[in-house]
Amino acid sequence: MLLGKKRKLGRRVEDIKIGENLKLTEKIEDKDLLLYLGLTNDSNPLYIQHDFASQTTFEKPVVPNIMLTGILTSAISKYIPGPGSYITSQQLNFLKPVYHYATVDFTLEVVEVDIVHNRVVVRVEGIDEQGVIVVQGQITANPPQTIE
Repeated sequence: MLLGKKRKLGRRVEDIKIGENLKLTEKIEDKDLLLYLGLTNDSNPLYIQHDFASQTTFEKPVVPNIMLTGILTSAISKYIPGPGSYITSQQLNFLKPVYHYATVDFTLEVVEVDIVHNRVVVRVEGIDEQGVIVVQGQITANPPQTIE
């Protein structure tokens, strides 16, 4: 239980249809970056040091790709299929760096539903403020199953 309240399970595989989609917008803030870096102990200066990043082809600090992955996997856990889902694979391509304070529009769309194997495949994409695709790929998840 989360903070003492009972959570409702996400949808079962039988209740999910191909073509379902979700759009969400995330703004990458300093607090998010600092939480990630503190949690993972990832001290890559490319993520936080302007003087370091200015010496690279990126020119300024970039958002760790695993943070973008976290936004996408969190959307799977929260919405499609929802609470109780278990991610079994992900194939993501990071096509362009995302910089601090960026706003990214994410789209998730169900492209495959396999009732026999209790599996859904969700196509994912993230587009920055300039309309450029920064991440795309797919995530496979098992929707929640209840004990009979």
